[in-house]
Amino acid sequence: MIQDAISKLEEALSINPKKHDALWCLGNAQTSFAFLTNKEDEARPYFEKAAQYFQQAVDEDPGNEIYLKSLEISAKAPELHQEIVKHGLSQQALGAGPSTSSSSTKTATKNNKSSDLKYDIFGWIILAVGIVAWVGFAKSQMPPSPPPPPPR
Repeated sequence: MIQDAISKLEEALSINPKKHDALWCLGNAQTSFAFLTNKEDEARPYFEKAAQYFQQAVDEDPGNEIYLKSLEISAKAPELHQEIVKHGLSQQALGAGPSTSSSSTKTATKNNKSSDLKYDIFGWIILAVGIVAWVGFAKSQMPPSPPPPPPR
């Protein structure tokens, strides 16, 4: 799926190579693909491509804070990937971890359900806070009410 996104974004860049938002998205896609790769030497070229795309996006829109931050973080991404691979977290995330007995699988499933519930609750809380902030912002941007009509 990420490869499809990469090919579509590259196609968009072939039409307009200066489209900074497509460059930024392509950098994110390359980074995502690199993090899904278990071997450091296979991931490295994707991180390098991502940094190039982020740099091109910054070159096209130098004032964009998101592009600047993405470029800064892309320099740290290989180290983070190395730590993830070192601790074996990428295999677990991809479901390629070692097989377990049925009793430990039941415990893991129960823990996953509990973890999923926590993420669901946090997601709803974040959504509610976002809506409240949006409504508050919308109310603060409303024009003042018109003055009352003069007395007769």
